Amino acid sequence: MNKQASIFGGVLLIAGSCIGAGMLGLPIITGIAGFFPSLLMFFFAWLFMTLTGLLMVEVNGWFSHQVNMLSMTEKCLGKFGRTLCWVMYLFLFYALLVAYISGSGNLFSTFFQGLFGTNLPNWIGSLFFVVLFGGVVLYGTRGVDMWNRLLMLGKILFFLALILISFKYIKPNLLLRTDSSTAMFSLPILITSFGFHNMIPTLTAYMNRDLKKVRITIIAGGLFAFAVYLIWEVIVLGIVPIAGEGGILQSFKMDREGSQALAMVIKSPWVAFFAQGLAFFAILTSFLAQALSLVHFLADGLKVKKDKKESWPLCLLALAPPLILSLIYPQLFFKALNFAGGICAVILFGILPVMMVWIGRYRKEQFSPYEMPGGKVMLATIFFFAGFIFLFQIATMFGLINLMQ
Repeated sequence: MNKQASIFGGVLLIAGSCIGAGMLGLPIITGIAGFFPSLLMFFFAWLFMTLTGLLMVEVNGWFSHQVNMLSMTEKCLGKFGRTLCWVMYLFLFYALLVAYISGSGNLFSTFFQGLFGTNLPNWIGSLFFVVLFGGVVLYGTRGVDMWNRLLMLGKILFFLALILISFKYIKPNLLLRTDSSTAMFSLPILITSFGFHNMIPTLTAYMNRDLKKVRITIIAGGLFAFAVYLIWEVIVLGIVPIAGEGGILQSFKMDREGSQALAMVIKSPWVAFFAQGLAFFAILTSFLAQALSLVHFLADGLKVKKDKKESWPLCLLALAPPLILSLIYPQLFFKALNFAGGICAVILFGILPVMMVWIGRYRKEQFSPYEMPGGKVMLATIFFFAGFIFLFQIATMFGLINLMQ
């Protein structure tokens, strides 16, 4: 019995998985529509991802041992489901890790230059980041949990410091500007920003298959992330104007995230310092959570037996490809985040959970200690919402609709 597994640690793992590098860019992509339309999109994304997360808890209840999404999809959807899951999962999480590793290289380079006045190539920072923090993943869920608690504390402290410094610069009238026609474009990246589903099988095992504790962790962790995002939106959108130097529109075109936009508008060295610190902690907490879940996914798919520590060949398989990609193409940060959003995340964490529960519950009559309420109507509603986001993202990718029109 793992007596040390706690809801508190689980909430921080869920929140750490959500509140990552993507959070930094949220005010820019959502700010084009304005604060209040964005708030509505945040709510829809949070509700959608919470409900699909609870569906995955139900599916986990069908198993008596630790599994990952491969085993879950194969049980319900056969070889087709397993193959689709393999492809989508690897695309999604390799893309996320590429983004985090690329972002870390830029941060290390900026930090080194500020400290020593010498330019450090981004690839050295990325390599140092993976070697140093990739080793933490070897110690498994418990090791990542302990590190994550410390890093979440650092993230919260830097976030609070940035809020305290920036709060006096807020102009309430900026929060009243709206352009609802562009609000829908933020949904795909918001879906990714509430993405914690890959942690559910790991959390279920970590909490000794106590599904009630897992459900509380999911809801509380998602609400925690929602609150942080809301505060971040108020700060950035209340300070950064829509147009002009360092504005929302210019930042969007220049792939500049929220903390950088804040620093440009306020022009304070302290804001720049805490913004860089927040970015570092945001990237690192998400990197650890996603790398750990990818290792567990590979272990499940390749039938590697669980040990006290994670398998170092699996850790190498999880981290080497994204490291190589980030070294070859160091400017992949925002492109990788965008790719990871609408298509892969919606299929993996929106469409597949509904299909698994529908087939498992109504065709195969699987029993789980927890069954999400709402029946077929709830499942159909979630499925059509996921399908809408998927089609909207496809239309955006092929230029049928354009945010900047």
